[in-house]
Amino acid sequence: QGRVQERKTLSVKVPAGVDNGDRIRLTGEGEAGMTGAAAGDLFVQMRVRDHAVFSRDGTDLHCDVPISFVAAALGGEVEVPTMSGGVKLSIPAETQTNKVFRLRGKGIKSLRGSNVGDLLCRVVVETPVKLTDDHKRRLQEFDQLLSESSANHRPRHHSWFDAVKDFFK
Repeated sequence: QGRVQERKTLSVKVPAGVDNGDRIRLTGEGEAGMTGAAAGDLFVQMRVRDHAVFSRDGTDLHCDVPISFVAAALGGEVEVPTMSGGVKLSIPAETQTNKVFRLRGKGIKSLRGSNVGDLLCRVVVETPVKLTDDHKRRLQEFDQLLSESSANHRPRHHSWFDAVKDFFK
C-alpha cells in the first residue's frame, strides 16, 4: 500500500485560465478499487511558473512598460505584448512614471465563465544612461531653460517640497 505499482505517462489538457492550486480531474486514472471495483480518479494540482513580463492577480495581468523620457514628456506610442499579440498603447504628453493604463479584456480568460480580465500597464520612465559629454551639456542647457521659465515644469517635486516644508512646521 502507498507504493507505485505501475508507471504511466498521461496527457493532460490544461484549460485556459488555470491558476496555482487549481486541480484537474482525470477520470478513471486513479487507483483500482477494492475487489474489482473501477479505478478512481486522479487529481493533478497545477503550479504555474512566474512569467518574465506579466504578473497575475486573478484574471488581471500586470506589467511594467519602460518608456523614454521624450515619450513621457511629448507623448507617443509604445507596443505592449498581450496574450493575443502586441497592441499599441498611446502615451499622452506629460505622463509621469508609475501611471497605470488599463487595457480592458487583455488579461486572462476566467476558468469558470466567459469574462476576461484586464491588462494593467504601469509605465516606468527610463533615465538615459551612458551619456556623452555633448548629451550632458544639452541636458544641462535644457534644465537651465526650464528653471528660467515661470511655469511649474516639475509638479511632483514642488508638491513633495511643500509637504516636506509642512512636515517641519
